[in-house]
Amino acid sequence: MKLKSLAEALGCELHGDPDIEIRGVAGMEHARPDELTFLANPKYAHKVKQTKAAAILVSQPLTDLPIASLVSANPYLDFARALELFYQPPRPPAGIHPLASIDSSATIGEGASIGPYAVIGRNVRIGRNAIIHPHVVIYEGVEIGDDFVAHSGAVVREYCRIGNRVILQNQVVVGGDGFGFAKRADGTHYKIVQSGITVIEDDVEVQSLSSVDRATVGETRIRRGAKIDSLVQIGHACVVGENSIICAQTGLAGSTVLGKNVLLAGQVGVSGHLTIHENSVVYAQSGVGSDVPPGSVISGSPAFDARQWLRAATALQKLPELLKAVRQLEKRIEDLAAQAAAGKAITHD
Repeated sequence: MKLKSLAEALGCELHGDPDIEIRGVAGMEHARPDELTFLANPKYAHKVKQTKAAAILVSQPLTDLPIASLVSANPYLDFARALELFYQPPRPPAGIHPLASIDSSATIGEGASIGPYAVIGRNVRIGRNAIIHPHVVIYEGVEIGDDFVAHSGAVVREYCRIGNRVILQNQVVVGGDGFGFAKRADGTHYKIVQSGITVIEDDVEVQSLSSVDRATVGETRIRRGAKIDSLVQIGHACVVGENSIICAQTGLAGSTVLGKNVLLAGQVGVSGHLTIHENSVVYAQSGVGSDVPPGSVISGSPAFDARQWLRAATALQKLPELLKAVRQLEKRIEDLAAQAAAGKAITHD
């Protein structure tokens, strides 16, 4: 594709030779002389001089470098759009494989592709253009919208609801039992039936090996546009707000509520029955034990304001020196007190 055509497709301003042939996209360090790269974070600007790319997506024109540039309001987004022009994941052909097991009461929309050893239970309803890869299991009474994609090993449990354009990566479990037990007098545990469901709204993606538990009663809900990374645990009766992002190895205990546009970085732990309000950011490895006001940026365990946490973390490294200084001051005070006592005794004599 000519660079001019690529600029037109992305709606970017072109600076440089419009006839450069672009055959792919790559990061700055790995781009070849026929590929497009991008600069989204100014702190990596020094790497532009070393890249071998033919052209680069940037937010401002590059006037001091020979590389051609496409000026974009959002280089990272346009890089993602450019990638789609050169690579599309393989789509299996429409049709139902003879080794798939589909109950006669199930309703499958037109254009579906259902792979071998997929299992679709009683009274399931699936919309148009679904892609269900091998070894996917969909339990009884599930309802799924259009353009659904489930990769191998994904499971959707009984009576759950899934919207349009939802993607479940490998080994995702939607609607597994919530972790609910009542303790008997003898110390043993009585399993509480998990009678609720999980609801996943439109345009949600759940990455590999994550689970979204069903509610004990009522529902667990993942709202429109949320993105859930790998190895994430969403407990029973949680609500994940619109366009929120939950990064890998994060756990939400039961009845946690996330507002819109919340970002939980990796390895965040959230105790149950609390609310993290809209537009909040929780830094990696934080432990959240109380409600978080809107627009907060917090860190640490227990988590609190990230700026204060940074100061506290810096001070923590200096604690040995501070402790030594305190002990020296204590010793000096003791010596002064002893000298004062001795002087007083001499004066008294």
